[in-house]
Amino acid sequence: MDYQLGIENAPDTIEGGIGVLLLHPSTGETDRIDTDFLATDTDHMLIVSTRTTAREVEQKLEYYEVDEDSATILDTLSIERGYTRRRSDNVRYVSSPDDFDSIVDATREFLESHDGKLRVTIDSVTEMAYYADEERTREAVEELLALLDEHDAVGLFHLAEEVHDEDVVAGYRDRFDGVIELSEDGTVESEF
Repeated sequence: MDYQLGIENAPDTIEGGIGVLLLHPSTGETDRIDTDFLATDTDHMLIVSTRTTAREVEQKLEYYEVDEDSATILDTLSIERGYTRRRSDNVRYVSSPDDFDSIVDATREFLESHDGKLRVTIDSVTEMAYYADEERTREAVEELLALLDEHDAVGLFHLAEEVHDEDVVAGYRDRFDGVIELSEDGTVESEF
């Protein structure tokens, strides 16, 4: 199954089963690319948020006019920070951004319980590595990529380029079928 991509300077479509790496500056505004990815040619979407709470994700979706009814949000911050949480049909919680087993399990459950064109966004791999370490994070990313492949879904994985060593970034580049680079000035380039 092919998916329309909807991101400037990137292919019009990509095949199901692949992950796309979004390389960006740590101060880069990734919301536009993330929401373009989610809003295009999608039946159901899972937003794994290791950087913001579910409430902030909901506000982003509303601002960019992404169909919230087709979104499931996996909030990895609220429990650890002691925020009030209200589980709903569209919001799930795991204990922390480094609870990779629960993140992978929740992603698997989402992919197994939904039909049609499925998108997953991981915002962000950098935060996962901050809470855990590079090796455990890389293993979790590989498990998530395998799930996308198994379920013919597509995913967008955020990585703040300058935060990681060059060899770590190069290692991630090698694992993805597509790389989108967002520069400081907002320019977008891609390689697939």
